[in-house]
Order: sequence, then structure tokens, then C-alpha cells
Amino acid sequence: MHSDAIAALAQRLPDWYRQAGRDLPWRKTGDPYAIWVSEIMLQQTRVEAVRGYYHRFLEALPTVQALAEAPDDRLRKLWEGLGYYTRVMNMKKAANVMVTRYGGRFPQTYPEVLALPGVGEYTAGAVCSIAFGLPTPAVDGNVLRVLSRLLADPRPVDLPQVKAEARQALAAVYPAGQCAVFTQALMELGATVCLPRGAPKCSQCPMADLCQAREAEQWRSLPARLPKKPRRQAEITVFLLCCQGKIALERRPQRGLLAGLWQFPNVPGWLTEQAALAQAAAWQAGPVELTRRADRVHVFTHVQWQMRCYRIRCQAMPPGFTWLTPAQVEAEAALPTAFRQFWDLIDNFQDL
Repeated sequence: MHSDAIAALAQRLPDWYRQAGRDLPWRKTGDPYAIWVSEIMLQQTRVEAVRGYYHRFLEALPTVQALAEAPDDRLRKLWEGLGYYTRVMNMKKAANVMVTRYGGRFPQTYPEVLALPGVGEYTAGAVCSIAFGLPTPAVDGNVLRVLSRLLADPRPVDLPQVKAEARQALAAVYPAGQCAVFTQALMELGATVCLPRGAPKCSQCPMADLCQAREAEQWRSLPARLPKKPRRQAEITVFLLCCQGKIALERRPQRGLLAGLWQFPNVPGWLTEQAALAQAAAWQAGPVELTRRADRVHVFTHVQWQMRCYRIRCQAMPPGFTWLTPAQVEAEAALPTAFRQFWDLIDNFQDL
């Protein structure tokens, strides 16, 4: 990678960031635990969506020790709606490592942080540079987009070699005493100026005069990416079984997609209304009336669920399900967004 342009990033971005950087809560702390929490939450999640979760999580679990001791259901409930729930379960595993190996303290070297469960090169680089002032780049999609356009690099940014070269080139120019600022400035430039969708805000960019993609008007085609495999499509019938003011839930398997979370009962394929009533009868729920239906879509990384939900009033509560009131669901059960999107079918809790 072109060393002069990379070196210019290190010279220009710290001052730009001090003037242009957003006021975000995780930028007001030097606590490596809090910084780590924010970085895990921000993976594949919008900044505005994370703000409330970040405060609530740290208020509930302010230390590594508290996280290590937290029941799984409480963790899932704190994470409810953020998605990618494996993140929070790996955080608990990492907290247990920190308790047993480091006495509840956050490790302070890059290899030790990288070895924690659920921590990859990006997160380790971010925590070590921001919390400990180490010259450890945090190379994510934002940073790769900046470099790809700055250098007009036509190579797909998801190639391991491209990421490795980016880390190596940035590590060589980290400004002494400004590692935290430089890491956050790179992230900020990609998030707020060199945008992933729509035209980049070149007039606001401190690197505009050196940007080869701007000069050649190539920003539309950069960064390049490897072709993605099409998402698998799956049809699912979901059951909102209601009886005596309670709703039927069941636990998902402890491994796989949405592991360990709660869900409304469901079966593969789209059932007709008659088939849905027959299924409820087979579960011994004593279906009385099918009162509402809704079709929704939920998109995961590798699969898209085409979901059809039936709300059915029942006269029995078979023990194969867990029956909770809406208030109990809200307080206790982590219901992922895929199923939470049918919550509006419960428009009259008194009529369950």
C-alpha cells in the first residue's frame, strides 16, 4: 500500500477528529471493559441503536465480574433486539476467562486480548489502541473503504491479504501518543464522510486532495467485494397460542441460530388456516378460534425467513410449552426480533 498516503492519514486525521468527531458515550471513558462492550455491540449494528443498550448493559453489569456471574437469560434479555446473540454469550465466556486468568481485570496486551473468546483482530485492535494507547489498528469495513478509495485499490476488501496489508501499513504509521485518537478517527472518517451508501462527503474530507478515487471519479465502484452467495429462503408458520391471558413460548435449541432464546411455537412451511388449527390441536392446545393472521419477513446473514403467523385462541395450556403473560414476556423472556415483530397481533391483552 502507498506509504505516503497512509502516512498522511496519521498526520491529518487526529486534528480533524478532535474537531469533527461525534459525541458518543463510549468515547468518554478509558475503561477497557466499557470500550470492549461498545465494540462488541457496534459489530454489524448502527450507532444509534447501540446507545441505549450500552448504558443499560453497563448499569446492569458494570464490571467483568458482574458479567461473568450474570445468568444467561438475563444476558439475553439485556441484549434483546440487538441481534447476533452469540456476541453476548461469547462476552460471558471471555469474562470468565478474565476472572480465572487475570483476577477479573482486563488483559492489557494485544495477544492476550485477541485470545479472548469472541474477540477477533478488529476488536482486539480497537480495545488495545483506544484503552491502552497501543499502535494496534482496528481494520473494519469503514477503514477498508477509506483505504480502498484513498488508494483506488481495485482488490476486493474482503480478501484476507488486503486486510492484512491494511493492518500492517497502518501499524507502521501510528502517531506516538495519539493511538486512541487515530483509531477512532479512521472509524469516524468511514462512518460519517467516506460513506458506504450514497455519495461520499468529499468536501468535508481531510484527505480529499490525496484521494485517487475522487480524482478518477471511481468512488461508485470502490470498495470492490467478492460476490456473495444468495441467501437461502425458508418458509415458517408461527403460532401465537393464547389462553387465559397467557401466550405459549418455547426455548430454542442451545446451539445454532438464535441459540437459547425464546420463540413462539413454529413449524417449517406455510400452513393453511385449517392445517394451523389442526397443528394446534395436535399440540393439545384445544384451539377454539383463529383470530388474526400476519405475514412478515426476517433477514439473517445467510437465510431469509418468510414467516406466516396465526393468532389462535385456545382452551388448554399443554405443558410442552411455557405459558407467560405479556408482562412476564416483557420482563423475563428474550424474544428475538424475528418473533417480536408479531407482538402487534396482541393488541388486546385482556382478550388473550
